[in-house]
Amino acid sequence: MSTDIDDQLAWRETYFVMFNAHDRPTITQIEGAIADASHRLKLENMIANDDGLFESGLVQAPEDNAAMEISFEMGDSVIEQSAEAAKRFKKQLTGKQLAHLLKADARLDIMHFERMPDVADEFADQDEDLLDEALDPASLITVVDALTRLTKGIAIDPASGEVMA
Repeated sequence: MSTDIDDQLAWRETYFVMFNAHDRPTITQIEGAIADASHRLKLENMIANDDGLFESGLVQAPEDNAAMEISFEMGDSVIEQSAEAAKRFKKQLTGKQLAHLLKADARLDIMHFERMPDVADEFADQDEDLLDEALDPASLITVVDALTRLTKGIAIDPASGEVMA
C-alpha cells in the first residue's frame, strides 16, 4: 500500500454489528479477534474507555489498499435501529436471531475505505461503478465476521438490506 501523504481514503460502505451491550468487548479482545482472523491486518489508534472496553480503532489492510474505521455505539438510537432491523429482516432470520436482534442495544460500525492514490485523479471522469469493481471486500468481510463472532452479534449491510450469515 502506498504511504504517500497524497493518498486519500474514499468511503465505500458501512456495516453494522448489532449485539447486547453486556457482550461489549475489551480493546484486548478486539485486537485478538482481528489478529486471529488475519495476519495481514494492522491495527492503529485503538482507543478504550477507562474500563478497557473498546471505543474505536482503525484496521489497515495494506495488501488490499483498504482501511476500516470501527466505532462503538449504544443507546436509544441503537435500540430503535435494532427494532426496525428486526421488522425488516424477520423473514431472513431464525427465531433465535430475531430475538437476539430485538435485544441488541449496542452496535459496532465498520466503515470501509479504499485507499486512492493520486493516479485515481486520472479516472475521476470515469464511471464510479468501474472503480468499485476493483475493490476487493475480503478484508471487510474478515473483520465483520471476526467482530460478529466476538460479540455474538448480527451483522447487517444496510446499503443492500442484507443480513450477513
